[in-house]
Amino acid sequence: MTTFENTLNADGALIVGAGLAGLFTALKLAPRPVTVLSPKPLGTGASSAWAQGGVAAAVGEGDSSHAHALDTEMAGAGIVDHGTAESVTAEAAARIEDLARWGTPFDRDDFGHYELGREAAHSANRIVKVEGDRAGWAIMQAIIAEVRRTPSIRVVEGITALSLARDNGRIVGVFCRRLGDRYSEPVFIRARATVLAAGGLGGLYAVTTNPPGVRGHAMGLAARAGALIADAEFVQFHPTAIATGADPAPLATEALRGEGAILVNDLGERFMPAIHPDAELAPRDVVARANFRQIQAGRKVFLDTRQVLGEAILTRFPTVSKYCRDAGIDPVTGLIPVTPAAHFHMGGVKVDERGRSSLPGLWVCGEASCTGLHGANRLASNSLLEATVYGARIAEDIGGLEPSRELAPFMGIEWDEIEGQKAEDVLRGTVAVQDLRRIMTDLVGVERNAEGLRQALRGIAHLEATAEQVTSAYLNMTTSATLVAAAALKRTESRGGHFRTDYPETDDQHWEHHTTMALEEALAIRASA
Repeated sequence: MTTFENTLNADGALIVGAGLAGLFTALKLAPRPVTVLSPKPLGTGASSAWAQGGVAAAVGEGDSSHAHALDTEMAGAGIVDHGTAESVTAEAAARIEDLARWGTPFDRDDFGHYELGREAAHSANRIVKVEGDRAGWAIMQAIIAEVRRTPSIRVVEGITALSLARDNGRIVGVFCRRLGDRYSEPVFIRARATVLAAGGLGGLYAVTTNPPGVRGHAMGLAARAGALIADAEFVQFHPTAIATGADPAPLATEALRGEGAILVNDLGERFMPAIHPDAELAPRDVVARANFRQIQAGRKVFLDTRQVLGEAILTRFPTVSKYCRDAGIDPVTGLIPVTPAAHFHMGGVKVDERGRSSLPGLWVCGEASCTGLHGANRLASNSLLEATVYGARIAEDIGGLEPSRELAPFMGIEWDEIEGQKAEDVLRGTVAVQDLRRIMTDLVGVERNAEGLRQALRGIAHLEATAEQVTSAYLNMTTSATLVAAAALKRTESRGGHFRTDYPETDDQHWEHHTTMALEEALAIRASA
């Protein structure tokens, strides 16, 4: 590999992303040296901090990890990897104890037992939570504090990864730049092991519950470097984002329906019991499509918490209550308007049971990965569980790095001293981003068909072709969008989060398996569209 002028050494493992997946991995690597790259101050840009429900774990009396695995497989619509589900759920209790040991104030009763919530498609109360709907925020605050106390972890904030660096087929680090610094030369950070934990792609959609920066950058980075991508077509739309017009849309946690909240339309009709025996607690894809079809038919959809919670919603679900209050909604006496919104990506960079991607030297953790746990439709609150389980596995697999008590700040290059010609990799204006998000929402959304998917692929190609500059950040987005649309066009059936109106039935004979493709195949599908 050609020597790069602006080069830094991570002195161990390098983690791209600072949500739960990245920081948990870093803590599990201690005391081995690790550098964490975060585009924003810790805790402000990660999807993990926005998670309301909690962590799914079979830690209650009468529950079992096997039952949890069976629920995971049922929700995943036939393509969950059985061994993955059994092994991940078996590790759940240990990972909960890790989080508790690092200071997460999980809800407990007077005897010290976890107070467990219930969410859709779970056969038991097994959501380990914090103050009803504050689990993500509380977990991240505890994890961040522990990271700050750990001398072997060096955190570099305000830096964004542009592309992965390869040498003889192996990933050896990343090219990156200070966030917002459009005109500087990129910096190459060399690493013995690179962990990609930079989140999902919900922000590729115009209506999403994800933070603004979560727009497919991680999957795009890996795909452009040659990594295999799996299950890209499976995007989960949360049924009950609060319909305030905000971007991103605030979330009304599924735990509300677990408490008995119901869905009604503007005629006062409760429609879910006629659609699924579990009514509002049916799998998320079923509820999301039901809400979507009500809205498509000209109706409005509301979540009604009045009878089951009343004033208790203010203290038991403070986050949702604040979202409502900010939007001028009184959830105690009124209905909460809701809409489906892009929420979680079941697909991602294909990894094995140790978190290894198809590229040597690259591990992937969290929503950026596809482990086979979620299948076609993630079971509620399995995302934070997956992040912790694979964070621990990746740390163990990397192993062998020299222990270090403390890492010094990077020396030799100060960000404000990096100068050079105008960088090629400048993020294009927001108009192009919004155009892409609208294409994804309109044509690759809750319901899809061949004509719309081909139109989407042509639109994505047009956005790239007409760009004044095809930047790394924008290209990562269009790459991920292309992979989702191409995989959705290729899968000629409906399953879980992927619903084709022209192929509305599930086809187990031909499609009871994962979709795996490299970027080259996705681009060929796009070209033929």
